[in-house]
Amino acid sequence: MKLLGRTFVLAMFSLTAMTAFAATAVSPAANSVHVGNGWVRWLPANLPAAGYAIIRNQGDKPVRLIGADSADYAMAMLHRSMHNNGKDTMEMVDALGIPAHGVVQLAPGGYHLMLMDARHPIKPGDTVHVSLHFDNGETLQAAWPVRPANASGSSD
Repeated sequence: MKLLGRTFVLAMFSLTAMTAFAATAVSPAANSVHVGNGWVRWLPANLPAAGYAIIRNQGDKPVRLIGADSADYAMAMLHRSMHNNGKDTMEMVDALGIPAHGVVQLAPGGYHLMLMDARHPIKPGDTVHVSLHFDNGETLQAAWPVRPANASGSSD
């Protein structure tokens, strides 16, 4: 009986060790990319909204924001606003690089997420849920407050 108890303990120890090793082997490293100060500028008449945030890469390698989606909007695309020769223009971009140990802002007048075709009525005071996808395999979930059309920053 004593041998059976010892065998059981050794088997349980081995099983626990293998499970811990397997969990470590398949679990991703701690996120090196962090997103903060996010918010959404709402526009009336179901016009597209814009999402803004600060993206920090605390890792030793550069990463690229390669996509986004939202349960609240049918489409989320990365865009860049520019002012050239007295004209304001906007273009869709495929990716946005964030250097190692660097910071990039999604901000009015620059890079932003274009949020199109709201799936339900959205208004200032609501929260929009966004997933940001990076080329290192990380996906960050964010909940951003919705601010009115005349907002200019995350604390308006």
